[in-house]
Amino acid sequence: MQPNLDTAYWLGLAIGVVLPVLVGLVTTRVTSSGTKAVLLLFLTALNGFLVELANPGDDYQVGSAVVLWAVSFATGVLTHFGLWKPTGVAGRAQDIGAKNGTAVGA
Repeated sequence: MQPNLDTAYWLGLAIGVVLPVLVGLVTTRVTSSGTKAVLLLFLTALNGFLVELANPGDDYQVGSAVVLWAVSFATGVLTHFGLWKPTGVAGRAQDIGAKNGTAVGA
């Protein structure tokens, strides 16, 4: 069996890699890690369901959207701790998103 992933799924996976940086941009260093995790969970859910909606298949599959959500969340957590945090990108994103201890727009 040869798996075939549509472009929408690859795009969703790429978005899952950058979502932790987006969370860093809209939060501050003093924001609790639980709040950041919930925000990442919400954004990955949105990503999973929108990718399934964009998939050019026959019909909308909620099961596929949930799997995409889980994969996107796992990818986001793994890239945060394995790539963005060790390289300092996560900290710099929070520095950009913060001004005098408050998030942008707050």
